[in-house]
Parts: sequence; C-alpha cells; structure tokens
Amino acid sequence: MRCYKIEISGWTASFRYPNLISGYQPTLEVPPLSTVLGLINAAAGKFVTYQNEKIGYYFEFDSTGIDLETIYQMDGNGKTTNNSAKSNVIRRQFLFNPRLIIYTPNSIIADYFRQPVYPILLGRMNDLATIESISDIDLFSVNETVEIKGQIIPTFPYHLAGQIQALPEYFTNTFPRKNLGTKPFSIVSHKNGVKSSSIEAYHDQELSLNIFMHSINYGDE
Repeated sequence: MRCYKIEISGWTASFRYPNLISGYQPTLEVPPLSTVLGLINAAAGKFVTYQNEKIGYYFEFDSTGIDLETIYQMDGNGKTTNNSAKSNVIRRQFLFNPRLIIYTPNSIIADYFRQPVYPILLGRMNDLATIESISDIDLFSVNETVEIKGQIIPTFPYHLAGQIQALPEYFTNTFPRKNLGTKPFSIVSHKNGVKSSSIEAYHDQELSLNIFMHSINYGDE
C-alpha cells in the first residue's frame, strides 16, 4: 500500500487520561486516535470529515518527567463561569523528546501538513511540535505473527496485552463537543512491544515497524 509518512517531533508531550480532572495528572504513553485526528484538523484549519479513511501512527519518546504547573479553577455550570478564580499547583507527568509518525494513503491529508494553518501540538498548548518531513513509501501487508509497539489497538476483537483505557476516536464540531466512538483500546508503549497473530498490519521497512491502520468513518456532525 502506497502511503504518505508524516514525521513530527517536539520537546515535550502530554496526553491526559479521560476523567482525571484534579490531583496528579499522569500521561498516556501513546496519544489517543482523537489526538491524531485533532492534529489533522489543526493542520487543515477546519473540521475534517472521514469516509472509509485509513490512518495509522507510531509514537515514541526518550524519557518521562514530572513538572509543577499552576492552574486556575473557576466555578461555573458548564456553559458560563463567574469572575473569581482560585490558583492551585498540580504535578503533571510529561514525555521528553517525543516523535510521532502518521501514515495515510490520502494525499489531501498529507498536503495539510505541508502548510499547517494552526500550530501542531502534542497534547497541551505548550507542547509545540515541528513537522520534520513528509515522504511517500510503500507499506507491505503482514498477516502472520507481528510485533506491535508505540500504538493503540482496539481491545475488541484483538485482545492485545497492554494498558486498557476507554478513549474517544473523535469529537463533534459542536459546543460543547461530544465524544464519538469511545471504546476500550490497548495502549502498547514503544518500550514494551507485544506480538499477535490476529492483527493485519503494514510493515515500514525503513524503520522496521508494523503499523495498524485504523478505519475512520465520521461524516458531518
């Protein structure tokens, strides 16, 4: 399969756990699919819809750290807030020297990253990233036992070993936004690859990586 390969790097990255609002904020070791689709939206400068789209990605980092961060808590009803804010200091985990590689057969998606409209962020607004390169390569289908790492895989039907976490695939273009396609995923860090004979993957010979391609179908919302 002929694909475009978009390589993105940064100094830091952080991907929050859903539903963890206060207290210590750990980071997922692989970004959710919704984060990657959000990057495409940022590069495109618009809300992108998908019909039978194939997107794969791989993520790695050098190390983790913990930072102290000042936050401001405001009272409200979910739609409006009052004018008072209370400061607080929390501990937030982050990933150092992250690298994200996105694979797509769609040339339009690749073109979005050639001149991105909005900044590319690997998590929060201070996790600014750089597009290192965009190239096109041939990925070769692999359907025997393959090693998967640095990716998230739907828990069902693949039952891959890894950290299980319910994650959204996408969000609506409404206010407030709504989760789309939330389901359990196996989060497989690049540090601990797992082998499976049930996954059809595509092999990147340049990096010796097996890539799972997610099927995306989200039309106008």
